[in-house]
Amino acid sequence: MSRTARSLRVVLAEDSVLLREGLIGLLARFGHEVVAAVGDADGLRAAVAEHDPDIVVTDVRMPPGFQDEGLRAAVALRADRPGLPVLVLSQYVQRTYAADLLDAGDGTGVGYLLKDRVGQVEEFLDALTRVADGGTVVDPEVVRQLLRRHRDPLEALTPREREVLALVAEGHSNGEIARRLVVTEAAVGKHIGNILGKLNLPPAEDTHRRVLAVLTYLRA
Repeated sequence: MSRTARSLRVVLAEDSVLLREGLIGLLARFGHEVVAAVGDADGLRAAVAEHDPDIVVTDVRMPPGFQDEGLRAAVALRADRPGLPVLVLSQYVQRTYAADLLDAGDGTGVGYLLKDRVGQVEEFLDALTRVADGGTVVDPEVVRQLLRRHRDPLEALTPREREVLALVAEGHSNGEIARRLVVTEAAVGKHIGNILGKLNLPPAEDTHRRVLAVLTYLRA
């Protein structure tokens, strides 16, 4: 039997009874065994200790706080059991959750998928086996947002546009910026229009766009 065709012993943590039962049925239909299915983080830790599974599949948010209990349990489990494969399912993209999970251990044998991906059965099962085999699987949407996080939002601006934006951040009016840079006020307005366009701030109330541009500048 190939590695990807082998049957996996799974501990499943999901507080939604409907999704939990659905995953149990889906995994069983494709030859995997859910050795324990629990609805909270404490149950997850106990089930892993009792069953020593091939892989953990867990929701991020679980009782009692419905914050990141499942994720924190998964990170703690990997700290105690280096190499324990964990596939985390999340309702929404949370970049910090994905980063925390990838930082747990050596980054192998971990996966972070959006729950919508479960509906794409072949893709979900492929991710399950790849994580169980020590691979790393991250939802394409999460990757896209992680890459966006590391991109400098100001990289598209010219040196002059950065200079104008810095003066905007200091609270200067277009007229004052024009005086300081020894250019016309119309030229400043053109630079600001280019800045707003490059920062992907679509037409709206001008003051609001200027504030958003300043916030982008300060966070870069």
